[in-house]
Amino acid sequence: MSAQVHDLGLRARALEPGAVISFAKGVLPLLVGLVLAFGMQAVLKPRIDPYYAKLLLDIGVAITLAVSLNIVNGFTGQFSMGHAGFLAVGGYAAGMVTYYGSIRWFESPSMNGGSLSGMTEAAASAEHWFGSGDVLFVCALLVGGLVAALVGFAVGLPSLRLKGDYLAIVTLGFGEIVRVCVQQTGPILKPKTLDDESNPLHGRLIYEFVVRDAEGNSKTIQQAVSETPAWEVMTHVGGALGFTGIPKYTSLFWVYLAAAITVIVAFRLKMSTYGRAFLSIREDEIAAEAMGVNTTRYKVWAFVIAAFFAGIAGGLYAHTLGVGLSAESAGFQKSFDVIIMVVLGGLGSISGAVLAAVVVTLLPEWLRGVAEYRMIIYALALILMMIFRPQGLLGVHEVWERQSWAWLTRFFKKKGAKA
Repeated sequence: MSAQVHDLGLRARALEPGAVISFAKGVLPLLVGLVLAFGMQAVLKPRIDPYYAKLLLDIGVAITLAVSLNIVNGFTGQFSMGHAGFLAVGGYAAGMVTYYGSIRWFESPSMNGGSLSGMTEAAASAEHWFGSGDVLFVCALLVGGLVAALVGFAVGLPSLRLKGDYLAIVTLGFGEIVRVCVQQTGPILKPKTLDDESNPLHGRLIYEFVVRDAEGNSKTIQQAVSETPAWEVMTHVGGALGFTGIPKYTSLFWVYLAAAITVIVAFRLKMSTYGRAFLSIREDEIAAEAMGVNTTRYKVWAFVIAAFFAGIAGGLYAHTLGVGLSAESAGFQKSFDVIIMVVLGGLGSISGAVLAAVVVTLLPEWLRGVAEYRMIIYALALILMMIFRPQGLLGVHEVWERQSWAWLTRFFKKKGAKA
């Protein structure tokens, strides 16, 4: 009897107004993000030009990348220069799942999504919101994120004992290692059906592998798709030519749903005890260690979380129409672009990273009218920003905090006083 009363008491407390409000606050941001993502795809996309739809896609991927890097560079005060490496790892892992998975289960690498997936006319005219391929795509994104997180753990555990410039060099080297490894992979396997009746594999979907013996002679081996283990196709992602032919599932819905989840997780993380430990490392690592914070463990956790969301962004990038993954995806230029977004927005500011991702993505497009001077103006704008606002647009604050715009208020007051 006492156990039943205790159980009823627990249920009553769970239904208290405070618990309901707390649950609503937890779920509401995710629902808002879901509605925003749905509205972008179902309402906005049919009413805009494909060029602007592609720009919105690029902005969404950039937001996910910038906010994820901000967890390392902004929250914990580290300086990672190899974030594009995690983008490439996640993109290639997700691309392998959808490309070779579609061949295995759908007998074709073509897209099998609904109207909330892809940017093609076929997706827009689909009868259902979600297709059978969308489940594979979501699994591919999760696989890409998890593989990137595992790689982040492998890189972060030994290297995050380093600090400052040494850590930057190690992470930069990681990006180059990923780029070189990708270039050494084999050509993409294209399935075909055998018409030769004398062949035991007649009528079946097969792959053709080209192998070399010890003397350097090459020969072709035919193997049924259904009998080919996953590890045999993992190294066939296009090499230096890039991984093309990946089904184009990425849409405004998936991109902005991922961006919303990334922002929500980053904000909740910042407000949590883990986030406070991250911030203490950024402010004074020696003092944090003296207070009992395991700085190495927290820095590795920050690295792993950031790598996971970078892998998700890589999966979205890999499945975008008109984009093929290549070794350059892991190059220094891509990492540098993401670093610019984080520094420009303000190290530690989530909303600043979002705002900077929008500005940095759109600025080169706005300057297309002066194409010959575009990169010069772009570089000058960054230089001036670092001279007059070295802490970034919002510093360590968020856009809704008064301190974020105090510098702008002081600037206009000075201008008014001079006038």
